[in-house]
Amino acid sequence: AYSLFGIMRLGFDFPVGTLMDGIEVLLLIGLLIKPEKHSGWKMWKDPISIAIWVWLGFNILELVNPAAISALAWLYTIRSVAFVMVMYFVFRYRIRSLDFVRLLLNCWLLLSVLAALYALKQEYWGFSAAEEEYLHADPSTVDLLFIDGHWRKFSFLSDPVAFSYNMVISAVLAVCMTGATKKTGRKILLFLLACLFLYAMSFSGTRGAYVLIPVALLFYTILNFNKWVFAGSVIVGVGLAVLIFLPTSNPTLYRFQSAFKPSQDASYILRQLNQQKIKPFIMTHPLGGGLGATGVWGQRFAPGSFLADFPPDSGFVRVGVEQGWLGLFLFCTLLFVMLRAGIINFFRIRNPELKSYCLAMVLIIFVLSIGNYPQEALVQFPTSIYFYLVAALACITWQLDKEIKTGTNESDK
Repeated sequence: AYSLFGIMRLGFDFPVGTLMDGIEVLLLIGLLIKPEKHSGWKMWKDPISIAIWVWLGFNILELVNPAAISALAWLYTIRSVAFVMVMYFVFRYRIRSLDFVRLLLNCWLLLSVLAALYALKQEYWGFSAAEEEYLHADPSTVDLLFIDGHWRKFSFLSDPVAFSYNMVISAVLAVCMTGATKKTGRKILLFLLACLFLYAMSFSGTRGAYVLIPVALLFYTILNFNKWVFAGSVIVGVGLAVLIFLPTSNPTLYRFQSAFKPSQDASYILRQLNQQKIKPFIMTHPLGGGLGATGVWGQRFAPGSFLADFPPDSGFVRVGVEQGWLGLFLFCTLLFVMLRAGIINFFRIRNPELKSYCLAMVLIIFVLSIGNYPQEALVQFPTSIYFYLVAALACITWQLDKEIKTGTNESDK
């Protein structure tokens, strides 16, 4: 998922997107061939599983939506939605030990370090020849990525939004993992990694990601409240306030500051107008205009239609437009169920390491849910996979904590 778009930009004539689908299908087939055997891991009927089944079923039901213009748009969209969604069950069942959780999280940090360093290479040493060709192949790409005389950086991911959101949730993970170790050196390393991620993220020019930093800090303070966390949060909050109101001519810092002054931002005002424009359609179409009605697939399969030319600019708005107010309600319910389960498990867990991991998962779910309003946070690799991974880990950490307390870790058998 990390390397997908980097490979595509190199010009290889290879269906890497189809390869991703194939990997996901094989993992699901493997899960079905070797079904669940241990009663302690009944995940098919937990609240998150039920919410995912309902949401998946609703997406399938969209095929017969009478307002849908194109069945092909539905087919291309459901392919990416369904495969990624069922990965929750693969993660939920296959991650069975604390060692495996550690391995996954360390791999996550390593891949994020590579992405951050490559973005810094783009900032200070420029783009590669393949990236230059990609940037100038379409005038609309220049309009989106060249802002105030400065190119927005995207590393080897799909776009600045996917890159910046990846950096934010990786920083959240690194900060929370400091509570999972007693080694001072490792704590310092994790803190420095978080700083690296946020520094690299600043060059993405994604204002929605900038806002997520204080959002994550606030929720972290609420869930993990103590005098030291509160003091640290105050210090960081003061630092953010200084950055927001500090006079500057630096384009990167100015764009960061503009994220906290939406009423002065022409882009934000335009989005608000678009949302008011589309609201009557959403309210009168409980099933929406059909999966894939907006964006790339809408323009490809229903060119010239009202929805195909509508820019959603928000994950929630896209769901409302394509799947109506009913779909938006079900989607928000799914997010609520995930967040509720994670918070409950966080306060149940007694093992400090697992508690830190669960805290990270809850914060990431919350941050991505908030970030899905100004941008489409949950549709692009690798974030789309991470979203269902963190939902699974929010439950797995509680299961592992119970096994540690009873001394019955299934992974040891």
